[in-house]
Amino acid sequence: MRVKKIAIIGSNSFSGSHCVDYFLKNTDFKVLGLSRSPEKSAVFLPYLYKKQRPQASRFSFYQLDLNKDLDKIIKIFDKEKPEVIINFAAQSIVEVSWQRSEDWFRTNTLAIVNLTNRLKDRSYLKKYIQISTPEVYGSYKGDENPNYFNPSTPYAASKGAGDLFLITLFKKFNFPVSFVRSANVYGPHQQLFKIIPKSIVLIKKGQKIPLHQGGLISRSFIHIEDVIRGIHKIISKGQPGEVYHFSSEKNIMIKDLVSLVCRKMGVNFNDSVEISAGRPAQDATYKLNFVNTAKRLNWKPKVKLEKGVDEVIKWINDSWSEIQKHPIKYIHKK
Repeated sequence: MRVKKIAIIGSNSFSGSHCVDYFLKNTDFKVLGLSRSPEKSAVFLPYLYKKQRPQASRFSFYQLDLNKDLDKIIKIFDKEKPEVIINFAAQSIVEVSWQRSEDWFRTNTLAIVNLTNRLKDRSYLKKYIQISTPEVYGSYKGDENPNYFNPSTPYAASKGAGDLFLITLFKKFNFPVSFVRSANVYGPHQQLFKIIPKSIVLIKKGQKIPLHQGGLISRSFIHIEDVIRGIHKIISKGQPGEVYHFSSEKNIMIKDLVSLVCRKMGVNFNDSVEISAGRPAQDATYKLNFVNTAKRLNWKPKVKLEKGVDEVIKWINDSWSEIQKHPIKYIHKK
């Protein structure tokens, strides 16, 4: 399939902005970026970082909200006719989803229903890639199974509901949807409340790093570069209706991850952390099986965790004068 235009919904999110950056640097695609947020500080947008603004002829940005501006979004798509649409847009913070569940279902479910019901009749669309989450599985050693759901949080339930609707569109209308489920994506330019940048920032500020449940939760961490490479392969090799897992080969306990950050920052682990209570219904572990993804896409993770952590530390050190102006806590936006 010859791709000329690609639309990235949620282009100002951490993963979405890396996706913009990747396709501008590694392809000749025209890229349409859509986000409800304005273009924020360049320190959080890799395609703007160090004043390397993309060529206007290949990148267009639209500040539009899936929940409020759907008619405008569809009008843009009908004019530009992107062959590929990648949807990163989501409400994604698990613990807050218990407090404002309606916001999570509005964006992660209803917005998907409204958007894709309109897109299913557009002949120009050849691939729609939905960025899902392994949390739809619950505490599960997940295979690439589009039909297994066991969510344990409102966030996971809302994402699962959106995925289920897309599966019905695929079955009824052969809607060209593929699903991406990636475990704990990280890298430079990430939101500061995420565990790796948060740990680095707190160390630099001389503050304690909170370890929920003593940091005994086990997680897989995958570098954003590996995820976006995988998405590129889905565009060329992926099949409708399939789920693709992008994950590292090993899980790591959060306390061991924080210990790694402490070692690289030259501080004592025990002096740098404090134990805090766990989060509501937090899944104990995710272990994503990506054997089938590796075979179908000829993909495997390349960036080792130690190298990836070094990259995040360098980004924060290089951008410290700007980063320290920004809050470290998540701020909810409806």
